[in-house]
Amino acid sequence: MHKYGLMLLAGLLATCGLARPAAAIKSFQVEFEKLYVGEESDTELGKLFAEKKMKKVRCLVCHQGKKKKVRNAYGIQLSDLLDKKKDKKDKEKIIEALKIVAEMKSNPEDSESPTFGEIIAEGKLPGGTLEDLKKNPESSEEPKDSEEKEPEEK
Repeated sequence: MHKYGLMLLAGLLATCGLARPAAAIKSFQVEFEKLYVGEESDTELGKLFAEKKMKKVRCLVCHQGKKKKVRNAYGIQLSDLLDKKKDKKDKEKIIEALKIVAEMKSNPEDSESPTFGEIIAEGKLPGGTLEDLKKNPESSEEPKDSEEKEPEEK
């Protein structure tokens, strides 16, 4: 009997060791979905989120690639307004940040580019196409949190 208990404990520890931590902040994701997806999938984005393939990749709203350490253009703008530790319980601040980013141009260098909100209204992911977001970005560098340091001049 003691032997089975040890085997169960070893199996539990092995399972816990294999579990990956979530890269996305759940409260940010929940508020995004409440604001833009809705409870029913009658919107274009709602239909996209209702698809089986989207359920596994909701993190691609803000992130890009398989490691989820790299943010896409939308995620970068949100990370400038929200601190993942301090703001994860501040529902009002999250909603306000989502609304502010919705008004921003998807390409700040192109005044004719649509805003993130316009892209979302079309039923598209704000950071790009699902296929492009699944790919790791060209750059091999991965920013650490929301702070990217500029190289120091000598």
